[in-house]
Formats: sequence, structure tokens, C-alpha cells
Amino acid sequence: MNSFTIRGNLVDIFNKEIFPAEVIVENGKIAAINKMTDSAVENDAGYILPGFIDAHVHIESSMLIPSEFARMAVVHGTVATVSDPHEIANVCGMEGVKYMITNGKTVPFKFNFGAPSCVPATIFETAGATLGVQEVKELLQKDEIKYLAEMMNFPGVLFNDNEVMQKIAAAHELGKPVDGHAPGLRGADAMKYIDAGISTDHECFTKEEAADKLGFGMKILIREGSAAKNFEALIDLMHEHYENMMFCSDDKHPDSLELGHINRLCARAVAKGIDLFKVLQAACVNPVMHYRLDVGLLRAGDVADFIIVKDLKEFLVEKTFVNGIRVAENGVTKIASQSAATINNFNCTPKKAEDFLFAAQEEIATIPVIEVLDGQLITNKLMLTPKIENGFYVSDTENDVVKIVVVNRYADAPVAKAFIKNFGLKKGAIASSVAHDSHNIVAVGVDDESLCEAVNMIIEEQGGISAVDGTHKMIIPLPVAGLMTNEDGYKVAAAYITIDKMVKEEMGSTLGSPFMSLSFMALLVIPELKLSDKGLFDGKNFKFIN
Repeated sequence: MNSFTIRGNLVDIFNKEIFPAEVIVENGKIAAINKMTDSAVENDAGYILPGFIDAHVHIESSMLIPSEFARMAVVHGTVATVSDPHEIANVCGMEGVKYMITNGKTVPFKFNFGAPSCVPATIFETAGATLGVQEVKELLQKDEIKYLAEMMNFPGVLFNDNEVMQKIAAAHELGKPVDGHAPGLRGADAMKYIDAGISTDHECFTKEEAADKLGFGMKILIREGSAAKNFEALIDLMHEHYENMMFCSDDKHPDSLELGHINRLCARAVAKGIDLFKVLQAACVNPVMHYRLDVGLLRAGDVADFIIVKDLKEFLVEKTFVNGIRVAENGVTKIASQSAATINNFNCTPKKAEDFLFAAQEEIATIPVIEVLDGQLITNKLMLTPKIENGFYVSDTENDVVKIVVVNRYADAPVAKAFIKNFGLKKGAIASSVAHDSHNIVAVGVDDESLCEAVNMIIEEQGGISAVDGTHKMIIPLPVAGLMTNEDGYKVAAAYITIDKMVKEEMGSTLGSPFMSLSFMALLVIPELKLSDKGLFDGKNFKFIN
């Protein structure tokens, strides 16, 4: 491996100082860091930092396989991720997790995968696989598996469910941390959840909730993804709690990834007046320390994972190095696309428009309706007067209430139906086989014919996201588990921008990221009201609504 020297202004996060330096790299490691005089470094020399780390992300939600995600992320100075392969595990089980690990190894990037803790996520939906205690133990014993991924079954923790507690114990026995997922949990319940040995949470959506959990000793991740955006609510906590905070995206679509990653959160945090070194500790150091990652932190003897940025305000990345390899420069990735096989689990047949009819019950004055909240995974439960035509409930576009359906992708079964408010659709339908967590087909639309066509396009491709507006139709196929494509990430980002524009400008959606929001409308473990392939679900009381 080539040896080289980099000169610039080195940002020493540990000692909280910035000084002119040369970094000598030999055989993929930092052999030495030598302080220099100001005159020895050019005036326009950049700033040398450790690389950024996304402390919690589902790679699958980018719709890109790991190798393509890496190609785009390194441009923004990301050198590593803490990645939960929960999505593909729910579709393809152990083989799905192994697929992610194998593909991730084909590129110079540091994917740190977790063992999915909740497959299936709940018993209230149909998933494609099950990972029991033995499977989780098998995964945790792998060197590539760094932690037990988010324990979404927080009721199971609170009520000491045997299988849940065995999975947590297995991680502790191997000295691997356990990630949390406990939206809205406060007080004594939060304390009991944390006392079970769960060390992080990325689901806080209020400052008060995050402060509560920080006070109980939990580490809090500030999430800013394509759908859930909690940065503004939580960032002020970093002034005091920076040692116990990290940044993450959780779920990030390809168009968003093309624009930026953790670097953008650093820029926003500095603009908010957060001390630079506190911001960089959260973005670079804390994930490495918490998860014990093999990622260099810009010290002599460390692996040469570092970046050069133009300034310490915008964090525009000029160069990215992973293992001493230059993987990006001036906005251009240096990682080549890798050929990759596909795996899948898709076993349903095309639907008919009448499958989407929703018979009305005349004696019922109001029905429960999901209220989607832009930029949030949580939803509200509304009780609204339904619109009825010819004995069937139908969409009411004047009041921004449209039909939502979930179609079982693993077997032929009746279509689950409900209604949702705030999507803004005026015509047509959109559908997706990315539907957390079991990844059945979820769709919203103003009429049954459009719903049927959007769903059938996905069934024909064995996965994808689709849009139908009566005149035009478009689909992005996702042949890898119905979640990802093995195509070039930048081409996928361009296609996504086109379909997103179609849904907003031609079909009327008012959401910032309609497909990302749609993908969470079947996520039962996030309150308050969601739809599974088995029916409408109350996420607060963890039971179906009759």
C-alpha cells in the first residue's frame, strides 16, 4: 500500500486544538503526526478531521445495496456506519444479513452491522422470516456483528418477555452493546427499559423525552433522515450532553444522500452555536468508543480513516480516506460500482380493483383515520365522518382523506384497508414494497383502479416504488429483497427525484418525502395508528382496532 503525507490544519478533538500539521500515512495507518509552523502550511490548506460516522442507519432504506451506499456516502466524508440490517432480515432472514455483510466487504468502507433483535417486529403482521434466540446468538458471535440492533419490542422488555431478555443477555455475555427503540417512553418505564442494559435511543422526538433518558444514563442519537427529523428538537441538548450524543440518519433516500450526510448535521449544529469540538465528538468519536469500532480517530497508530474539509462551518469535503485509500475527492466518488447478485422473497399474485373495495357499515358515524405528520414517524388517531358511495367507504380528497392499503407480499391474502389524512393526493396512487418492518406492499390512493395498478406494478417487478396518476405511471424496481436495487446509486437518485417530483407536482402530495412517509405507515411499533396486512393497529395499546 502506498505511503503519503498530507499537510493541513489538523483538528485534534481529544485535546481540543487546531494546529498546522503533516500526517504521514504508511500501509494504511497513521505513522506519525508532526506539528508544523504556520508558514509551512499553505494559506488555503484544508482542515484534517476524523471521518464522520452515521451512528444508526438502515442501509436498505436508501434503496441501494451497501456497496452503492458507500460510493455516495464517502463523498460527504462518511467513513463508517452503524447499520441495522433489520429490513432485509424481515424479508430474507439470516441470508439477508449475510448478503449485506458480504456486499459491504467489496468496497473500502466500514459497515458495522448489528444482529436484528426483532424479526418479525411484531406478531401482528406477516413477515418473511424469523430470527429466534439461537439465530441471534449465532449472528452476535460473528466479528462483523458489533451490537444487538434496536430492541423495538419495548413492551417485551418492560414485561420481561423470555425471548427478548435472552437476546439482550446474549449480547451482554459477548460484551456487545444493545441499541434501543422506545419512542415516547418516559419516567419509570424508561428507567426499567434502560436498566435492562439498553444503552441508546434514536427515537426521541421531544427535548424533554431525550433529557429524561439522558438523565437515566442512556446515550441519545439525534436523528435527521428523509422522513423523521428530530435535529431541531434535540440539538440544544448537545451543549451539556455532547459526551453522550451522536448523529444518525436512520433512514435516508438516495436523493437526500446525494446532497449530504452527517457533514450537513455538523454544519447545522455549528451554525446553532454548538462548540465545534462538541459537535465533532458526537459525529466522529462517540460512535467509535461506544460500539468499539475499528475506525481511526486521527491519532498516531490509528487506521488512516480521515477527511479534509474546506472549512469548519460548511464542512464541504475535499478528500476522504478509508484505510489510507483515497475514496472521494472534490465531490466525486473514487469507489467503483460492484456487480452484485439479488435475493428476494415475493410470493403474491396480481390483484383486481374489487379487492380494494371497503364495505361501509351504515350504523357507524365515525371511523378511525391515520393522521400522517410530515417529518415524523409517529402518527395521530383521528375519528372522522367517512365518505360513502354505493355502500362503500371512498376517498374524500376535499378533506385530504384517502384510502391506504397493505397487501401481503408473502402469500395471497385479503387486502387490509383504512384511511389516512394529510398525504395531499388529488389523483392516482403510490405504492411501495418498502414498508417497515415486514415489508408488505403499502399504497395510498384516491381510487381503487389506481391503487390496483400501482400495487400490480410492484408485484410484476417483485418489488419497487410506483406511482400512477391516470395519465402517467412510473416504477423504480427494487429486485434485492424488494428493498434495494443493485444499479448505480446516482442513477437511482435521479430516478427517485423524478418520481418524487411526479407525486408532488402532478399528483398533489404536500409531504416533504411522500415515499419515505408511506414506508412507515405500516410500522406498528411507532404510535399511534398504523396499518398492517392484518388490519388497523393501535400502537399505544398494542392491539388491533376492531
